[in-house]
Amino acid sequence: MKPFFVAVTLLGLGDSFASGQWEPQTIKTEADFRGLCVVSPKVAWVSGTKGTFGRTIDAGKTWSVGTVPEADKLDFRAVKAFGELTAYLLSAGPGEDSRIYKTIDGGKTWSLQFKNDEPKAFFDALAFWDDTHGIALSDPVKGRFRLIVTDDGGEHWKPLPEKNLPEALPNEGAFAASGTCLITQGKNDAWFCTGGAKSARVFHSNDQGRTWTVGETPLLAGIESAGIFSIAFRDEKHGVIVGGDYRKPDDTTSTGAVTSDGGKTWTLIEKPLPFRSCVAWSRDRWVAVGTSGSNFSVDDGATWKPLDKEKYNSVGFAPTGEGWAVGPKGRIAKFVKPGG
Repeated sequence: MKPFFVAVTLLGLGDSFASGQWEPQTIKTEADFRGLCVVSPKVAWVSGTKGTFGRTIDAGKTWSVGTVPEADKLDFRAVKAFGELTAYLLSAGPGEDSRIYKTIDGGKTWSLQFKNDEPKAFFDALAFWDDTHGIALSDPVKGRFRLIVTDDGGEHWKPLPEKNLPEALPNEGAFAASGTCLITQGKNDAWFCTGGAKSARVFHSNDQGRTWTVGETPLLAGIESAGIFSIAFRDEKHGVIVGGDYRKPDDTTSTGAVTSDGGKTWTLIEKPLPFRSCVAWSRDRWVAVGTSGSNFSVDDGATWKPLDKEKYNSVGFAPTGEGWAVGPKGRIAKFVKPGG
């Protein structure tokens, strides 16, 4: 772990305290984290490789860590939690490696709710509108994205009708890099973002996945390893997408864009970021993270300033602004605002 004052040494004392800092926290695991769900200022969940999950209920002062039984070979790329007791984990992988587990006792026990039976499917993320209605996304099968939904808290996961599933471009898919290639908002809206094809696209549904519209974006495309990795909205109209080419983490070619019309159109950020795998809204600022560091924006994504150069995969915040970032080898850091 780097010391608390990493931001100070990189940016200078004044700039660091003006922008906020990452305060490293300790969890007893070397798992690589990509899943993160910040429930409240005190409660957050993380997930990652080797069937690992973690939880704090005291604002990160302590983190408990565990492994889902008989899942030690799985990579939990996404976690969604409702409080300190109930959480869902999604593992990404081909065929039966794509699964969904649920706990209702804080991780003491886990029930397997879904095991993928389609060999060509590869699930990337899951999201929920409320504690009973959820959705999960897979890469395309037979030319169409595969989506499953639940309306009973995961007791049953049902595939959406194939005729309603969005058509995919050749080589198009979603990136299971941070659990944020699929998001929900309000009672009915959902978005997911893609890459790997001739254009990087954003799909939108306003009826819990029953029907979809799609639009192109100006993010880097045409390369298997490039596209949109994360999408986030601060309200129903204003959002940010980030990505790039993960094989070139320092490249700043077409890595971010903003929308003010709910994702119908996207405007490229003039002064682009390096590759970023996740973006999140923190009450009064956007924060984006990736394998070459993190940045923030206080002008709704128009310009971005650096926070540090640590490796992160995912970032998330509570509605009140408290948040964390997670990354490889058990890395967890809490965001500390000026004066915090």
